[in-house]
Amino acid sequence: MPVVVVESPAKAKTINKYLGPDYTVLASYGHVRDLPPKDGSVDTEHDFEMKWEIGNDSRKHVKAIADALKEDNELILATDPDREGEAISWHLQEALTKRRSIKKDTPVSRVVFNAITKTAVTEAMKNPREVDRPLVEAYLARRALDYLVGFNLSPVLWRKLPGARSAGRVQSVCLRIIVEREQEIEAFNAREYWSVKALLATPRGQEFEARLTVLGGQKLDKYDLANQTAAELAVQAVTSRALTAVSVEAKPAARNPSAPFMTSTLQQEASRKFGFGARQTMNIAQRLYEAGHITYMRTDGIDMAPEAIAETRDAIKERYGDSYLPKSPREYKNKAKNAQEAHECIRPTVLAKDAESLKLSEPDQRKLYDLIWKRTIACQMESAKMERTTVDLGSDDGQVQLRATGQVVLFDGFMKVYEEGRDDAVVDDDDKRLPQIAQGDPMDKRTITPEQHHTQPPPRYTEATLVKRMEELGIGRPSTYASIVTTIQDREYVRKEKNRLFPEDKGRIVTIFLMNFFRQYVGYDFTADLESQLDHVSAGEADYKELLGTFWRDFHAAISETSELRISEVLDVLDAALAPQLYPPREDGTDPRICPKCGQGNLHLKTSRTGGFVGCGNYPECTYTRPIAGEGADGEEHLLGTDEGDEIWLKSGRYGPYVQRGEVTPENKKPKRTSLPQARHGGWDKADTTLEQAVQLLSLPRGVGEHPEGGRISANLGRFGPYIMHKLPDAEKPTYVSLKQWTEMLEIGMNHAVELLADKRANPGRRGGAAAAKPLKELGEHPSDGGAVNVMEGRYGPYVKWEKVNATIPKGTEPADVTMEMAVELIAERAAKGGKKKAAPKKKAAAKKPAAKKTAAKKAAPKKKPAAAKKEAE
Repeated sequence: MPVVVVESPAKAKTINKYLGPDYTVLASYGHVRDLPPKDGSVDTEHDFEMKWEIGNDSRKHVKAIADALKEDNELILATDPDREGEAISWHLQEALTKRRSIKKDTPVSRVVFNAITKTAVTEAMKNPREVDRPLVEAYLARRALDYLVGFNLSPVLWRKLPGARSAGRVQSVCLRIIVEREQEIEAFNAREYWSVKALLATPRGQEFEARLTVLGGQKLDKYDLANQTAAELAVQAVTSRALTAVSVEAKPAARNPSAPFMTSTLQQEASRKFGFGARQTMNIAQRLYEAGHITYMRTDGIDMAPEAIAETRDAIKERYGDSYLPKSPREYKNKAKNAQEAHECIRPTVLAKDAESLKLSEPDQRKLYDLIWKRTIACQMESAKMERTTVDLGSDDGQVQLRATGQVVLFDGFMKVYEEGRDDAVVDDDDKRLPQIAQGDPMDKRTITPEQHHTQPPPRYTEATLVKRMEELGIGRPSTYASIVTTIQDREYVRKEKNRLFPEDKGRIVTIFLMNFFRQYVGYDFTADLESQLDHVSAGEADYKELLGTFWRDFHAAISETSELRISEVLDVLDAALAPQLYPPREDGTDPRICPKCGQGNLHLKTSRTGGFVGCGNYPECTYTRPIAGEGADGEEHLLGTDEGDEIWLKSGRYGPYVQRGEVTPENKKPKRTSLPQARHGGWDKADTTLEQAVQLLSLPRGVGEHPEGGRISANLGRFGPYIMHKLPDAEKPTYVSLKQWTEMLEIGMNHAVELLADKRANPGRRGGAAAAKPLKELGEHPSDGGAVNVMEGRYGPYVKWEKVNATIPKGTEPADVTMEMAVELIAERAAKGGKKKAAPKKKAAAKKPAAKKTAAKKAAPKKKPAAAKKEAE
């Protein structure tokens, strides 16, 4: 029986079903070898020799394959049909050869299939080949480049920019895209302009809207009505003239369907329609692929196999009739630069099965499959046919003219099944339907309205639009988009709020540093050109070691040059580069570099473990700081006033905004500080903080009184909210009771405090008193699977709860703002990470440990149980 190796156990199970008992199907569980994260893994002195290491988790899987080969001396490598899959096959062959599990007489073959169906798998088995060396070399080049950049550039960042975590060949370019968009937004100056809209009626009394396009006989440009006065004059000009239909023009129009999905477009559409992140989309698609429902999900191809096109056309004819089927199949040209990596599009393996008939149990899989099925069906359907009507309405003297546009769908075509989503809302007058209007018809003016507008800055990227931009620039490849977008968030260079990507200060500083000292290596053209060179390698048209040699020569020189710089020199360069952003002109005309607090020191860029900030050069005499986003930013400190001779300051720190009494001085090294209460405890925005509130917070902790059984009860505000505390004289630890509102700390009396403490001691398992935890917000039943979805308050912040899934709410999102749609996405992401399933092996391991050493079992057991119980409680 030949031994067949695939990546995952799910894939192995499906393939085993098709191949039957004549084959042994095993899983490699992904990559079996990688470069160890240490110096010398890529030897630049010896022709870029790469030293691979089998991971601890992979050793048992390699051993299982080796053991199987002892009985069955034939190996079939059936990993994924892309560069990564080819690399896994190569790694397995190399690792098994070194173990001598592959002998001289062991037949080794490589098979690939684009879909896990019986037909595709059996056909692949009939057409074996050898491992594709050029594809492997392209992988080796890519892996060596990523290692050389990450392993050499990241330490430079650590030394020169405290708090910076890493840099990457593609990761840093992706971060640059987000940072530059934020700079565009900050530099944007809104421009005012006006338009005039009229509500008109036909002789038959049917109303419609039109907009002013000609004034004073001249065509109006966007900014011609620059202010309200000009707009009101335009309104008078329209109001004082009779209007008739000057021309009515109807033109036929057609809308064609979108191409079938490839990796990037699937990620974009899943983000638009469901709010799925790139990684979440790929995880769901992976499960659909391994179950045999869709074709391979990492592809930059948009062509379909002829048999799939025929199957799609049959499904269209059967479901929607001949009128929805074009006379000939639609063809979509593949945009992939390298034909060896140009796989088929992402489509269902059986077009006759829609999401309903497939009966998928997981709601996210059902959603994504339905999206793929509809897009595939639509791409072979007839075009939608419309009629676009344009009506010009003018005065007899030709001084004013208005235009109304509308559209009628004559035949819905592919739109009956599917329409592509949009990244940002677009107001389209063409979507409106106009009443019947004939040339020469007089118009009744109902209302003439001036409307104010302001130009809008470019929108921040979503994961979908970021992937689209990377694709446009030729940066990265389908298999890397999801991991890159996730990495820059994990590094805390970027945060995601309401599906938009915001650069953190740390990410800005890293980008400006790289733009000044390693500009070439975060250049869009350079990175895209490198991708093209890698494509040439995979096509067998270039030598990968020559590519590495050329890259390393210049990159090593840049690393050596920058390593010699002092941190102060680096900060001076960054300070100058960021000057327009850090020190914009002040309204009062004063020097923007003079410290606004002491009025004497100059402001300078500084770095810390949490990122960059602007601080006064007179430190420690002056402790003024603010974030690099500029004056007035959320992190800037403000003097609220004085109390009992002390200055009361409002500042921002690592854990959020806080108030402080006085400043740090040699005599007062730790001035009194208190964090602002969070919104769920009745807190407020930092900008709304008053002197009175600050003084109240700084008066904490508050003594409530002496407990009848001894000991003082105090109220305070902690990291997890307001609470009261009391320690009985004979107790080992104090008792804490959480309070719901911060004002309760200032108002709670002795009787209520004693009751709460007594109840907590009587019910120690409950958090905060007699009642079980109540939701902060009830969202209702889960839309797909049923069961209550609630927003709860946890020890480490608010979270969404559905059945046994607990999903943390992202920082910056208030519990009151969480919607059902947002909650479902958080639940899905949490479930996809498999957090619950990972706990099972730990329990097994804990149970086995005492049994391993029989002599120590009795002593070990009592120690282990409390620790395990404590861990579970936490």
